[in-house]
Amino acid sequence: MKNKDQIFHDALPKINDFEFGQQVVEVFDDMVSRSVPYYNEMQRMLAELARDFAVEGTNVYDLGCSTGTTLMGFDKMVPEQVKFIGIDDSPEMAKQCEENFRQAGFKRPFEVINADINKGLLLDNPSVVVMCLVLQFIRPLYREKLIHEIYRQLNPQGCFLLVEKVLGEGSMLNRLFIDYYYNYKRRNHYSEMEISQKREALENVLIPYRLSENIELLKAAGFSQTEIFFKWYNFVGIIAVK
Repeated sequence: MKNKDQIFHDALPKINDFEFGQQVVEVFDDMVSRSVPYYNEMQRMLAELARDFAVEGTNVYDLGCSTGTTLMGFDKMVPEQVKFIGIDDSPEMAKQCEENFRQAGFKRPFEVINADINKGLLLDNPSVVVMCLVLQFIRPLYREKLIHEIYRQLNPQGCFLLVEKVLGEGSMLNRLFIDYYYNYKRRNHYSEMEISQKREALENVLIPYRLSENIELLKAAGFSQTEIFFKWYNFVGIIAVK
């Protein structure tokens, strides 16, 4: 059963930068389900796309795997001869992810690695690489290099699945989309205080790009095809094929 996200429920004397520590791990599944529009459908779509690109005998990577929701959603869709590898820079998240895989009774080979992909990335035989709401947390200084490394190491005809929160292309629509997003959070029973305090905690941590900037990163890295498969105001899913 999900623990309810109440991290920002009460007034905090000081708002620290958001971190994926144990406090967040314990409520993460509730947090994303109430904070990310169409999260379950997005996960279903990722699994559907991964199924058509995952090749037996290769590996599927989830970069920033958090509690493992994405790869667990892949499990029934992707052949058992495909190994799942999750990477997360939070030791608490990596530990929870591995525990969730074991509790789910994974029969396929899997591995969970605690590593900071800001500092480099080494992939082995990947046919699918996923970053679900993760690139936005990578320091902008490292994003171009990271995307290039994913492209370089991805198998031919492999795919990169990217889900991101994005900025609008223009300031007026960007403001509207943000307002619509906060209305979504209100409908999911987040208070004004929770919305405000979390926004402040994320200010220097979650740095979104415009959709066009993300597409340009992918094309500059060498991906031959890019296509939007999901869009809701300021949330987007992109598939890029090598």
